[in-house]
Amino acid sequence: MSPASVLVVEDERIIALGIQKRLTSMGYAVAGLAASGAEALERVAALRPDLVLMDIRLEGDMDGIEAAARVRGQFDLPVVYLTANSDPETLRRAKVTEPFGYVLKPYEDRDLQTALEMALYKHKMERRLRENERWLAATLGSIGDGVIATDEAGRVRFMNALAERLTGWPAAGAVGLPVAEVFPVAAERTREPVANPALDALSTGRPAALAEGTVLIRRDGAALPVDDSAAPICGPDGHVSGAVLVFRDATERRRMEEHLRQAAKMEAVGRLAGGIAHDFNNIMTVIAGFSDLILSDALHPADARAHLLEVKAASERAAGLTRQILAFSRKQTLLPCVLSLNTVLRDTAGMVRRLVGAHVEYVTEPDPRLGLVTADPAQLTQVVMNLALNARDAMPAGGTLTARTAPVRVGGAPGPIPGLPPGEYAVLEMADTGEGMSDEVRERIFEPFFTTKGPQSSGLGLSTVYGVIKQTGGDITVESALGRGTTFRVFLPVTAPTPEAATAVSPDRGTETVLVVDDDPGVRRVVTLLLSQKGYAVLDAGSGAEALELLAAANRPVHLLLTDVVMPEMSGGVLAERVRALRPGVRVLFVSGYSEDALVERGLAQATATLLAKPFTATALTRAVREAIDRPL
Repeated sequence: MSPASVLVVEDERIIALGIQKRLTSMGYAVAGLAASGAEALERVAALRPDLVLMDIRLEGDMDGIEAAARVRGQFDLPVVYLTANSDPETLRRAKVTEPFGYVLKPYEDRDLQTALEMALYKHKMERRLRENERWLAATLGSIGDGVIATDEAGRVRFMNALAERLTGWPAAGAVGLPVAEVFPVAAERTREPVANPALDALSTGRPAALAEGTVLIRRDGAALPVDDSAAPICGPDGHVSGAVLVFRDATERRRMEEHLRQAAKMEAVGRLAGGIAHDFNNIMTVIAGFSDLILSDALHPADARAHLLEVKAASERAAGLTRQILAFSRKQTLLPCVLSLNTVLRDTAGMVRRLVGAHVEYVTEPDPRLGLVTADPAQLTQVVMNLALNARDAMPAGGTLTARTAPVRVGGAPGPIPGLPPGEYAVLEMADTGEGMSDEVRERIFEPFFTTKGPQSSGLGLSTVYGVIKQTGGDITVESALGRGTTFRVFLPVTAPTPEAATAVSPDRGTETVLVVDDDPGVRRVVTLLLSQKGYAVLDAGSGAEALELLAAANRPVHLLLTDVVMPEMSGGVLAERVRALRPGVRVLFVSGYSEDALVERGLAQATATLLAKPFTATALTRAVREAIDRPL
């Protein structure tokens, strides 16, 4: 290994030669001698020594301190001062140049050699550190996640290129700002600010993450769904010196999850098709048969009412089947609402029994003490159906599937699911007496596309269940062993206490004026008759244009617009806007059998609009009309 080379900068020739001799005796190679600052810069550029030994007082316009500053800035070489000057002002100026050593004359060879070796070692370590920093910056810049690092006060110290693009902040403008300003996060639905995970990691000293349904508010005000996690940066003593935030655009993940949910629904709908068709054929047979009897001349009048009740019951069964299919395929407007898991079990019982077949006994055990949860009923229907499908496939020779509910309180200690926040939960348990599963299978059952059922299965059902439950703020566990069956438990946070039984029946009569608009004459006629029977004054129209003409000609108040959503020429949503412009106090009740149209979403977003789904009973119609009229503006 060749010796380190040193450039000696000293304006006294005899002293410079003496230093050269002493350095040579120590084993260093003297690259050259310089007598001024300008000459030192020229020699450094030409000789590229490993170190510069610099006197402070030099002849010429540039002293040793200024020359050292230029050597450090232009050539990144270590400088050691060898000088007789130690006054405060000289020391202050010398510190600014960040010297690697300061040796006062006169000096011992051992002191000089120690200073030189320490300077060479420190410079080597600094270079290695800078190389590591450049390597780390390049690595962080090339990964597929945004990265933001903060100091212990929560101010931004570093951002990679992807973080700049996702937040809309350039790193040069973001460094030094509070991380909550550069990375503001909010709840997706309400836009209310939520806690910044980087600040949580700083305050607690533990990793933190954003809740599902959180968006990043970019610098331009746009909302971007993100996944993220934050971790504290801790020293050897445990002191938190900063935090690192790692995040990514969640748009594609959410799109894929929705695709998986839809695929799983359609897989289950396909399996339901046979049973649904069978039930519809039975229903139509009842309706057609009793209709023929009613229309026959041979029917005794006393029997007409009984036959009509049979027709009505069959139509209600058909309406129930239609609602189940629409809910399951997500073709109706369904929003999260407060509901009971007991109601979900009751409403899905018929579908589950058709799905699992006669060889599987389906038992429900609802707990009356169960609290209410906030969830999308269609998603919970999907959960029940997918768990039932899984249970059916695990019992090819028959067995029992038991669905039960129970209230559970989770305390601060580790509960049924590690990390589940303390609180009251409603639990849905689905237990089968089937084949069970091995530990290896149990660990993978919630993975998308994982299946043990062969190519006929997409492997999406249980991953969809997991995604739905997590998005609802809950969690799911599974217990199983080969030959001992399987039990799934869904935990959902309680948002309201157990509902009390209703003590009074809502009135369904009125004297107000209702404008009924539907392009189907039969629907319009039956709605008009039902409302008139309950005391309402009814105006009816077959189109939006006709409704506006009636409204303009009416010389009396109109209290409610009851309109179909999907109509030719003018939709119900457009009609509602025009009616409100003419009569600002009019309430709106939308009616639709297929409400995927975006106009329904706009109508539901209005404070004066509600939705009644077709088909409906007379009781449901009059109750909805009464509630819509009584609803405050």
